Amino acid sequence: MSTPATLLRLMWLASPALPVGGFSYSEGLEAAVEAGHVQGETAVGDWLLDQLQLSLARADLPACAQAFRAWQTAHDPLRLQALNDWVLATRETAEFRLQTEQMGRSLVEWLRNGEQAQDPRITHCAALLPSPSWPMVFALACVLAVDADRPPQREHTDKMEGPRQALLALAFGWAENMAQAAMKSVPLGQAAAQRILTRLTQAIPQAVESALALPDNERQAFTPMLAILSSRHESQYSRLFRS
Repeated sequence: MSTPATLLRLMWLASPALPVGGFSYSEGLEAAVEAGHVQGETAVGDWLLDQLQLSLARADLPACAQAFRAWQTAHDPLRLQALNDWVLATRETAEFRLQTEQMGRSLVEWLRNGEQAQDPRITHCAALLPSPSWPMVFALACVLAVDADRPPQREHTDKMEGPRQALLALAFGWAENMAQAAMKSVPLGQAAAQRILTRLTQAIPQAVESALALPDNERQAFTPMLAILSSRHESQYSRLFRS
């Protein structure tokens, strides 16, 4: 089981205070509000639940889980590059592509200044072409967090334990950022945002389990309305967020 130190590291990675700029993105929510598709607490919760189940659980979460295994076990450069290529290819707009690249680079720099800065996997991650994506770097950060307190001789008794913890951290970090984005863009009060966060956290465990079980050939990224809204957001007259 995870040690308290490991859990604290994973909470740290999930925190909006992590200096990677996640707070500056609404991932299409601001454009949905502007277009009138999302109005009020219930609609925001429904929208984000759909995004969790139809986007994250089928794309970034399974990609992160597979990257976690690659970083922790085989450390296969071709496998990691292929996963990174897939993530970048599935960003349907310039905004979404810039987000995953910017957050990925920022997390690499954070890792370079951390207690495990000399780990050679960080250098390899930074070298992913054309740029390391957010799910790939987050997976590595979670591997470093999980392995930091594990004795070298200990066997991995549960191969799903580490990836599951990484995906829970990734999904909760996303959910908290989206709740904060809803407060600013709808706008909503703090109590409403907390109720939305409650709905998301109730749905996250099942989304994570689905992502863990998803094989390579079933990953998908097909959210046309989200892509359209993101494209419109790029030229939106007035906006608070970068996506």
